Amino acid sequence: MTFLQLLIIAIVQGVTEFLPISSSGHLILIPFFTHMPDQGPMIDVAVHVGSLLAIILFFFREVIGLARGGLATVGIGQAPAQRRLFWWLILGTIPAVALGYFLKQGGYLDTFRSTTLVACNLIAYGLLLGLADRIGPRHKTYEDMSLKDALIVGLAQALALIPGTSRSGVTMTAARFLGYERVEAARFSFLLSIPAVAGAGTLAVLDLAGATAEMQWDAFLAGAMTFVAAFATMAFLMRFLRHASMLVFVLYRVGLGVALLIWF
Repeated sequence: MTFLQLLIIAIVQGVTEFLPISSSGHLILIPFFTHMPDQGPMIDVAVHVGSLLAIILFFFREVIGLARGGLATVGIGQAPAQRRLFWWLILGTIPAVALGYFLKQGGYLDTFRSTTLVACNLIAYGLLLGLADRIGPRHKTYEDMSLKDALIVGLAQALALIPGTSRSGVTMTAARFLGYERVEAARFSFLLSIPAVAGAGTLAVLDLAGATAEMQWDAFLAGAMTFVAAFATMAFLMRFLRHASMLVFVLYRVGLGVALLIWF
């Protein structure tokens, strides 16, 4: 793959992973609009790992708290609140991991790489995001997470395996319906993604072990550039949501979805 293609993929992934507009959907659209060869699922996962590292750095304090909770689970230290949050995030990840494993083993993931599917999901889940942001109450914070909330948002996260849905979008939608403030819904969404993306990254490393040296380098370079773009985008979004609604993302999703249906 050329450096230009890797750069485009990294920027698209880094920007769209954290904005609720579907990174996987935009990655699928790249070959259609640039006439570049499809980057394939391995590069897709590599750039998601770059996004994961950005989350860990940006939410370093929360990640350290979750790590303390994990250690407390095995008897190292005392951190009851962090231990509770640690387990709620782990349990909330199970639906996405289970569905992802099923789809990968069954070879279904490649069948989802359809522009029509992306367009329909952009519109449908965009409207749902707008509705949740409009009517959802705003009184919960990330620290208020319960097992029920974690499982509901985790089930929503599993839907994001279908391109065009948007992992951040659908999880923030669920969190807003549950009463989380916009910024807190985003924080909940991003932290919940850590176990799932880490698991996907582990599978990607196993796949890369048997790949060519060129493919390994391409995956590393794409992931590194994605990290930079993702960190900058995350910082922007967290500031943006303190003063604005999700409307701009809803309009973008619906507009892009309609344009894709007409175009293709």
